[in-house]
Amino acid sequence: MHDPHTTILSASLAALFAYLLVSSTVQYFRLRHIPGPPGAGFSKWWLIGRITSGRTHLDYYEVCEKYGPIARVGPNDLVTSDPDLIKRMSNVRSDYRRSDWYNSMRFNPSKDNVVSMRDDDAHNKLRAKLAAGYSGREIEDLEGKIDRHILALVELLTTSYVAKGKAFDFGRKCQYLTLDILSDIAYSDPFGFIASDSDRFDYIRTIEENFPTIIVVTVLPWIITMMRFPLFKMLPGLLPSEKDRLGLGKVMGITKKVAAERYGPDKKAKRDMLGSFVNHGLTEEEAESETLIQVIAGSDTTAGAIRGTMLFVMTNPRVVNALRSEIASHSIPSDRVITNAEALAMPYLQAVIKEGLRMFPPITGLMSKQVPPRGDTFKGVWLPGGTKIGNCTWGLLRRRDVWGEDSDSFRPERWLEGGEEKVREMEGVVDLVFGFGKYQCLGRNIAFLELNKVFVELVRRFDLAIVNPEKPWQSTNTGIFLQSDYWVRGYLREG
Repeated sequence: MHDPHTTILSASLAALFAYLLVSSTVQYFRLRHIPGPPGAGFSKWWLIGRITSGRTHLDYYEVCEKYGPIARVGPNDLVTSDPDLIKRMSNVRSDYRRSDWYNSMRFNPSKDNVVSMRDDDAHNKLRAKLAAGYSGREIEDLEGKIDRHILALVELLTTSYVAKGKAFDFGRKCQYLTLDILSDIAYSDPFGFIASDSDRFDYIRTIEENFPTIIVVTVLPWIITMMRFPLFKMLPGLLPSEKDRLGLGKVMGITKKVAAERYGPDKKAKRDMLGSFVNHGLTEEEAESETLIQVIAGSDTTAGAIRGTMLFVMTNPRVVNALRSEIASHSIPSDRVITNAEALAMPYLQAVIKEGLRMFPPITGLMSKQVPPRGDTFKGVWLPGGTKIGNCTWGLLRRRDVWGEDSDSFRPERWLEGGEEKVREMEGVVDLVFGFGKYQCLGRNIAFLELNKVFVELVRRFDLAIVNPEKPWQSTNTGIFLQSDYWVRGYLREG
């Protein structure tokens, strides 16, 4: 006689296998008309392998180069290097929505923020409340705060390294700068990374260690849903907590504390970003969440832009000389930082900043949007409803039809050639680094304030040289660049 339990188990496994086979086949045929790597249409293993490869940006780029500007990279996942499609998905009137890729941007799994929020109506209402703070209009002495931290960095490099003939990890110093600036702008109390010349409470190390895991969750978003369950919250060390003494949890604790002070019985109004959030009706929990995401997202991305651009500047004497010549023509006193207005009046500096963002965009993650339920047809390609379409940022910024045959070269002069119409076309594409339309990065203006100042002050005050030209840094990409061992030696310039 057959054991009935064995029979039931066998039947259940057979049914499960049949279901998986049928569902995988149906999923495959939905997008069979769009080419991609072999096997990517049947499982997510190709995607998981790419985001753990350390060269994610190049993997997506090579796919688009081989299979076209819309390529398949998963059972329900496409990637595109077409700027028109990226703009179409994020247009203010678009029916496309953020996909579950954004679930992993909840640094607290139980709380949404402006980056992770997928409901468009709720997202638009939240953006409207945040806009004044991010514009800088309601932040007291915004430029002055940025200037003071840049001068603090200059002083640190001069006294602790250049004057002593010591090399320094430029990548770390960039992040010290942006973390101090963002915390000062956020709630008027900078972390003090520059003052201590250290990775305070191991924040940077923790982010670098955990970011690959965060990106894996973008491919397996159900993990975030599971983390909401009480069981996962009870497991020690699995999730960051505001009670932690180190890492991301420590920063969560700081933002929770300062938010509580602004809403408590002894609250004091301040003209900083958190103060703007309070004035525009955010709840205490919302203000805490938005302050956290502003510091985390803003510091990492701006530091990445500085690191990448300066690598190209330092290794191109032609660019350094042209930039210094333009700076010298404006006669900026050495006892202060260049103003934003002065920087905007320097066409070559602006070309360097745009070209740096093009060559080394700080974010290259998919940031997938979801096709509306009725589906869509784009340039003759049918996109079934519910399909996720991510950005191939590296490919987007190396399109030869936009940037020319030398699209792989760092050449700021391209922004000063070709006439206004061509420049507007290039600006419209490179600006996609900051998102577009209803999803454009709110911190874009503040990021440009920092970039407009920091390159001028580094280039006019120091001669900077890579210590090891054969391997200037240790750089990996999992959707964002993580760079370390970026050793630079500096020399004071006369005058």
